[in-house]
Amino acid sequence: MTLQFIDSGRRMSQVAIHGKAVHLAGQVADDASAGMGDQTRQILEQIDALLARAGTDKHHLVSAQVWVTDMAEFAEMNEVWDAWVSPQHPPVRAAVQAVLAKPEWKVEMMVIAALPES
Repeated sequence: MTLQFIDSGRRMSQVAIHGKAVHLAGQVADDASAGMGDQTRQILEQIDALLARAGTDKHHLVSAQVWVTDMAEFAEMNEVWDAWVSPQHPPVRAAVQAVLAKPEWKVEMMVIAALPES
């Protein structure tokens, strides 16, 4: 099977494609001063763009992992997620409270998607 990387740096790649699976690195907001809802929107826009570069989209999500810094803001993240995710094909998902690499980040997301059948 082939292995392809997109946006690779010294430490990590943003996307790894192995066979028919597209793995995204954890995504965080560019504007960390934003609130939970806006950080979530920024992340989902990044996910959309990375999935498109890999040849797939949110309708082919298989799984998602979500880390939030404060469960008191969990509903706000879910509101944005629910408006974005494909209601016909929601992925399996885990969400936990965690300390993120920078204190200003409120949420981080990582997804795996399938490549569409050709």
